[in-house]
Amino acid sequence: MSARRLVGLETEYGIIRPQMPKANATVLSAQIVDAYAQLVAEQSSSAAAARWDYADETPLQDARGFAMDRDQAHPSQLTDAEPELEEQGVWTAESIALDGNDARVGSTLYQEKDSTDVVMNMVLGNGARLYVDHAHPEYSSPESLTPRAAVLWDQAGDEVMRRAAQTAQRLGSGELLLYKNNTDNKSVSYGAHENYLIPRAVEFPSIVQGLTPFFVSRQIYCGAGRVGQGMLNEKPAFQISQRADFFEAEVGLETTINRPIINTRDEPHANWDKYRRLHVIIGDANLGQISTLLRVGTTNLVLSLIEANMAPDLELVDPVQALQQISHDPSLKTRVKFRGGLELSAVEIQRLYLEASEKYCAERGIEDPDTTEILTRWAQILDILEHDPMQAADQIDWIAKYKLISGFTQRHQLSPADPRVAMMDLQWADLRTDKGLYYRLAARGAIQTLFSQDEINQAVETPPQDTRAYLRGMALQRYAPYVVAANWDALSFAVPGARKISRFHMSEPLQGTRQSVGDLFDAELEISEFIDELARRR
Repeated sequence: MSARRLVGLETEYGIIRPQMPKANATVLSAQIVDAYAQLVAEQSSSAAAARWDYADETPLQDARGFAMDRDQAHPSQLTDAEPELEEQGVWTAESIALDGNDARVGSTLYQEKDSTDVVMNMVLGNGARLYVDHAHPEYSSPESLTPRAAVLWDQAGDEVMRRAAQTAQRLGSGELLLYKNNTDNKSVSYGAHENYLIPRAVEFPSIVQGLTPFFVSRQIYCGAGRVGQGMLNEKPAFQISQRADFFEAEVGLETTINRPIINTRDEPHANWDKYRRLHVIIGDANLGQISTLLRVGTTNLVLSLIEANMAPDLELVDPVQALQQISHDPSLKTRVKFRGGLELSAVEIQRLYLEASEKYCAERGIEDPDTTEILTRWAQILDILEHDPMQAADQIDWIAKYKLISGFTQRHQLSPADPRVAMMDLQWADLRTDKGLYYRLAARGAIQTLFSQDEINQAVETPPQDTRAYLRGMALQRYAPYVVAANWDALSFAVPGARKISRFHMSEPLQGTRQSVGDLFDAELEISEFIDELARRR
């Protein structure tokens, strides 16, 4: 129990084609995924890919002890089946450009290919998943055990997307621009989700009670910043979080409508009797590595508090309102109401969680480097935020963006409603390293980073070594022609001459590591020998 915990991050990217602003986003997303699959095939590199296995998906199971009826679910909740784009009629040139402007641009690839040949969902050689999530391309990172590893393989996802966009353009799909943000500022929000492995023995009500004030307030160091307030961008004012205004409930199963602060999806992708996967949908998509590190590391520690019954005893009067009040005040002075008459600022709330975490670790003698780093950074950033938030512009996403935009508007005497301000908000999230404002600041040394580009490139190609992602990723690297399907907790192999497919379950996320199966890959076994040895070790 420390800042170390099995974690995976998911990011849905915004996507547009500048020459065709009304192009069907689902088609554009499919072009991104398919382009990366073609890049993998061209390179025959370690970043091999396999199609996704939906057999173990249960997206409608609720942690509160029931399952939602399928006919009552929003289509976005049905993540246990691949989208059927052909049935939606979006593969023709005419439908790609809904306004009818130059529909031929970027459609050549899809006129020449049958839609069933387009790769929309695949597993990568680094253990990650790349797929079309309705109107967005999504990268789901491989499972990792430390906050730093979670950051590294999340950054690898940004690089995967950049390579995919470049390949799509080279293959004739036209220019595709990708944005690591969470809203189009026209009522639509898309997610940056987190997944944490926790014991099933922990009662779900204690998770709700312990996490709600923490999630409401942690945005002060992991918000991505947004120009505009309200779902419809009704007020042209800056706020801390891109996602805050799109949440309407405290607890629930939904992810795209009536969004809850605490999501109840019960789909562990692991041993059902032992584990629960906490699916967190309230986070922003961070470009900054320090914000992501704090987002993951502090949440890991707070989950340990909950498991030990040591979380602060706090209950907000109105969690949704508090979430938005905090987000709308970049000065961080707003105080939100708790049951019993207590009123606290976001910094004060976070201090209570920090102090509880420090006590927890001191009593148990937890001094590993990962935990020490998170506790130290957490304390330092709260001190800065309390005295002068702008001093954290080199570490925290929303502050870096706010400082940049504020300076621009002051120099040019612009109002927040000026279209150039909205354009800066969008350009901040541009994944192109020569265009994105975040990357331009980072290149000047104005943003602290944890990893070099070489390290990120390496993470694109290789999986973490200390989780089952190692087995998944290495199987794709060494035996890709025989891997017919894969998901988080299963691998399926088809061997010439064999009577049936060999399917291996990986219900223990900390098995299948470099330590436990690395020798099999080092031995360079034939596929039949590899499968036999893998079966023997189960």
